[in-house]
Amino acid sequence: MSASSIRPALITKVLSDSIAAEIGFEAGDRLVSINGQRPRDLIDYQFLCADEVLQLEVLDAHGKTHHVEIEKDYDEDLGLEFESALFDGLIQCNNRCPFCFIDQQPPGKRDSLYLKDDDYRLSFLYGSYLTLTNLTQREWDRIAQMRLSPLYVSVHATEPNVRHRLLKNPRAGEILDRLHWFQEHRLQIHAQVVVCPGMNDGIHLERTLLDLAQFHQDEIPAVISAAVVPVGLTRFRPAEDELIPVTPEKAREVIAQVQVLQEKFRRQFGTMFAWLADEWFLIGNQPLPPESHYEDYPQLGNGVGSIRQFLKEFRSAASSLPTHVSPPRKLVWVVGNAVEQAFQPVVQRLNQVKGLDVSMAALRSDYWGQQITVTGLLTGQDLLQGLRERDLGDGLLLPTLMLKHGEDTFLDDMTVDELACQLDTKIWRIQSIDALLQTCIL
Repeated sequence: MSASSIRPALITKVLSDSIAAEIGFEAGDRLVSINGQRPRDLIDYQFLCADEVLQLEVLDAHGKTHHVEIEKDYDEDLGLEFESALFDGLIQCNNRCPFCFIDQQPPGKRDSLYLKDDDYRLSFLYGSYLTLTNLTQREWDRIAQMRLSPLYVSVHATEPNVRHRLLKNPRAGEILDRLHWFQEHRLQIHAQVVVCPGMNDGIHLERTLLDLAQFHQDEIPAVISAAVVPVGLTRFRPAEDELIPVTPEKAREVIAQVQVLQEKFRRQFGTMFAWLADEWFLIGNQPLPPESHYEDYPQLGNGVGSIRQFLKEFRSAASSLPTHVSPPRKLVWVVGNAVEQAFQPVVQRLNQVKGLDVSMAALRSDYWGQQITVTGLLTGQDLLQGLRERDLGDGLLLPTLMLKHGEDTFLDDMTVDELACQLDTKIWRIQSIDALLQTCIL
């Protein structure tokens, strides 16, 4: 990609008391270059801004060019936030995975829901998963040169024919060669395996985890950890696909299989190495492992140990709850029915506060056609359908992980205000445990 094809980076926020605010940057300005180089993305921006003397070319909101010189401490942040982490556009996926969630959505929703991200830069910056099937030699060289590690890789299977079947991409079978590349360059990844019954389970899952473990043995292990995740299916998936839902029986089978391997890895490496997502235990109606099982939570982004961590943090925060609230409050906490049993201790502890009445609305998603649903996949329509006949008391406690990041929009494009209007109730947006507690007692 030529420098001329890189778009100037749109500034959306200037942090107060920052260097940028002092100089006069404003939202709507566009950063063109730093010391004569056009940054491709936030990685370039952070690297180039580490210098003590910066020559910036900036376009203001009216299109006028400004040249700004800045002297600062090494690595001191300018205080700018951008519309996107990618200034030259998203590297999109070129696979045709039958289990891709993007292809399991209805048509006609907001455009961003249909973008197939397979961009190593978002993997490095935010922990999103990529497949390593679409990288040019230039991008491999950049990963090595800039030491972009760790990355997060969707492996799914290490056997070439099985991974090719899953990704439907002729380059998919090269995964072991790619892992050797990370090993040779002393770079690291976290791996994930989305288990599709009948395709990459059973002996294929065992082969994959054993292969990945071979890359965990060096001083700098190329594969730091592996997460095993159940495939998620919706009623919008293509009719011709070959996917089978994960049943409670299959969940228990996978749990037993992986636990045997975990014990093997623990003896060999001193770590579990391969981790089961919480969903397996919820689907299989099995007790979650204890907190000590999860070590330092290396696969938290895949839902591995997220429930245990939430409960632990809640217990700690709940020590500051008062003995009573006045006036009395009646609230409904909305969650996915997958966590209904796991979160009962939270509701019980909240209701020990005199004057506080918190009930849990554990909903499934008819929108997606799921009998068991995690909280983040509940839509506005699911909440409307599940709550319209219910006494909502003083209002709803709504986890913001149901919403598009930074916005008030559900996955079905309904907004929080629209839902509040149709339910005729107040809705509190809950971003954290502290927000949950404060909303309950204030």
